Amino acid sequence: MPPIQVLHGQPTPEELATVLAVVHSRAAAQAAAEAASRASGPATPWTDPARRLRPTPHPSVHAWRTSGWAR
Repeated sequence: MPPIQVLHGQPTPEELATVLAVVHSRAAAQAAAEAASRASGPATPWTDPARRLRPTPHPSVHAWRTSGWAR
C-alpha cells in the first residue's frame, strides 16, 4: 500500500488512526473478495444457481398444462 500523506489540516492522532483503520479494512476486504473470486473460478451460466429454478408460469388459459412441460 502506498504511503498516505495529510495534505490539509492538522488531524489528531485519534482521527488519523481512525482513517487509517478504515482504509486498511477496505483494502483487506477488497483483497479477500479478489482472492475468493479467483478461487471460485470464472462465473459461467452453467454454474449459476438460478439455472436450477423453474420459470414462473404466466397466467393464461393453458398455464396449468404448460407448467409441467420440460424446459
